[in-house]
Parts: sequence; structure tokens; C-alpha cells
Amino acid sequence: MVESAGSRIKNAADDENEIHDVTDFRDAGRNVVTPVAVFPPEVALVVVSTFAGIVRAARSVAATTVPDADGIVRSQTFEEGEVYLIEKPFDGFFADRYLMDFYDVTERGICSRMHLHTGLRFVRMMTGPDTRIRVSSLSPFEVTHVAGVTPFRPHQFTDDLPGTAPGVHRLRHNLIVPPCSFVDMQIPRGVSHQFNAMGEHAVIDSVHPEESIEVFRERMSGYRMTAQTVFLADDLPDAATCADIPG
Repeated sequence: MVESAGSRIKNAADDENEIHDVTDFRDAGRNVVTPVAVFPPEVALVVVSTFAGIVRAARSVAATTVPDADGIVRSQTFEEGEVYLIEKPFDGFFADRYLMDFYDVTERGICSRMHLHTGLRFVRMMTGPDTRIRVSSLSPFEVTHVAGVTPFRPHQFTDDLPGTAPGVHRLRHNLIVPPCSFVDMQIPRGVSHQFNAMGEHAVIDSVHPEESIEVFRERMSGYRMTAQTVFLADDLPDAATCADIPG
């Protein structure tokens, strides 16, 4: 649990697979979700495919897979998908931006783990035809709805968090990003979340407003995107725990 904005979250700053016990974990706040837009399938496919193409192109370029002059590796692999750091921080500008091309959990057979970050995130989730993103958290979502502006109310439901120790029960809150839509999520520092895509056309455009600050606050030895995550499970759960959507 995050005690204050200046406190450290991690036990070992450079650990890229740090795991905290979910039993007594409490979120530092709540994720705020804002449905943005719905597009015709042909439009959504072009937009999502273009962003995914950038990530895939970066993966094939040698310069993005090794540290640059600032020690930053732009192309990386996360549990949810392949990532490309399209804009990195620099002196006087703390934030950065990355694109993620999601894996299809129905093809991969596993889901990503529930986790939290050492700094806040601002995420835009984008889907194409026949694709949905399941977003989960240990706390209820706050959903923005402005009558006459917000295009839809996303489907929500709860289930039991899988993979907990015997006798431990944690309720999981879930929200579905429907096909051919944009949905934003504001993720405060230290708040649990989990992304899993069903279908082949799903991307994220994510801004990390305090990326550089996180490195110093956690006392990391260098810039590591994967070390700025804390997981709440030891193992990646089976695909059935995130691909099955009731209702």
C-alpha cells in the first residue's frame, strides 16, 4: 500500500519481477475510465493497424532493442504485448509515451497478471473489429459519463481474482472495452490493474507523466520500464480466467 506520494513502493528497486502479497494489498485510489469514441469497423481497423505496425516495425530495427546513449531500450516485451517507447523523457521533461500491440490471450493461452506501477499512467485503449479488451482492478472503476457526449457505458462485472492462496478471497472488478472504440483510463500511482485483449486488433497509447521521477523516487540504478511494475501474483493465469466474459 502506498503511504504517501514520496514513499517508495518497491522493496528492490531494480527487480523486474517484484511480487507483493495480494492478501493484504489495498489500492491507493481508483482507476477512472472515460469512453471516448466509437468508429466504423473499417476506420477502427486502419487506426489500430497503423499503431500496431509502428510497434512491429520497431521490433525489427536493431537500434531499438539495445540501450541508446541514455541507456533506454525503446522496444521491449511486456506481459500484455510488445511495446515501443515512441517518445522518451529528457532534461526538463519528465514524461514519456509508449505504444503497445496486445497479444490475443485466446491464441496465447495465458493472461497477464494483476499489477501496479510506481507512477501514474494515462492510457488510451483502442480496439478494432472483433476485438475486446478486458480491464480489471481490485477496486471498482469510476466511469465518466456526460449525457450527450459520452458515447456508451461499458459493460462491468465482478468475479473472484484467480490464483490466490488457499483461504484468500479477493474480488476482481472488470470492465470491457468493446470493438471499434477508444476508451481512456487514468491510473493513479499504486492502483491495481490488469489488461487482456481478446482478438487481434488491440493497442494502447500510454503516457507516463512522471517516468523520470519514478526512477529517482524508487532509487533505481537506471531507466527500466519493466522495473517500474509490481506484480500481485507469482504466475501468469490461464486464458480462461480473463477470456471468459459473462453477460
